[in-house]
Amino acid sequence: MTNLNKSILLLIASALGFSLMTLFVKLSGDVPTLQKTIFRNGVSMIISFFFVIHFKESLFGKRENQPLLLLRSALGALGIILLFYAIDHLVLADADMLNKMSPFFTIIFAAIFLKEHVKPFQIYSILVAFLGTLFIIKPSFSLDIVPYAVGILSAIFAGGAYTALRALGRREQFYTIVFYFSTFTTVILLPFVIYAYQPMTMQQTIYLLIGGVFATVGQFGITLAYKYAPAKEVSVFNYFTVLFTALLGFTFLGQVPDFYSIIGYVIIFGASFYMFLKNKGGEEVSADLAKK
Repeated sequence: MTNLNKSILLLIASALGFSLMTLFVKLSGDVPTLQKTIFRNGVSMIISFFFVIHFKESLFGKRENQPLLLLRSALGALGIILLFYAIDHLVLADADMLNKMSPFFTIIFAAIFLKEHVKPFQIYSILVAFLGTLFIIKPSFSLDIVPYAVGILSAIFAGGAYTALRALGRREQFYTIVFYFSTFTTVILLPFVIYAYQPMTMQQTIYLLIGGVFATVGQFGITLAYKYAPAKEVSVFNYFTVLFTALLGFTFLGQVPDFYSIIGYVIIFGASFYMFLKNKGGEEVSADLAKK
């Protein structure tokens, strides 16, 4: 099996993991958002801890990488909290697709903070993707828009976290980064969760624990995928998450996205697929020039 195929399979596995996480978070019911978040990251913390110990790596990374690790963790924590709020208040596929705006925000933040060059086709793709979000959000002057706005904010913070990861590069192992992030979120949220803890049934507890396991599968899968192939070549396969989430939402919750939301999905996916093709085409041209 080629490295490209391995990367694609890992991304699809990651997409399924994140989709199942979303489903079990939704199934856990009216548990407070912060309580759901600490379960999700607490499980990831435990699993990644054993990876770090097994490979005899640093638990908290190198001293020179602390600012970026802290930034990635803080932004990622806010992104997950906001995503879980959106999951609780929206159709699953809507919440997931809004969160999938994060790659476009990563491009914007990388241009601003990392001085990466933004190509014209990327600007066009971002503008079209934002148009797609309007079909999902269906703006109105009412409180109904709040969960959608929160969904967009989750993508903004996720985009910031991915930008910090990009700046971090390969200076830390993926399981160290996951452990650092999960531990940071768990420690920060623990006092708030203890103060406002809401008793859960055994079923809710099991659902959240399972959600945490699948979230870890998703995190590890996407991190490993990019070790086998550049993000430009395979990132479009992240959108399998929306397909899986829509199918799971329909099967287990009877949720059906409305017509305008489906149009929004198609527009956002189309913008991402266009950017994927342009990026891949640019790499092939560069490779041909290198051969010559």
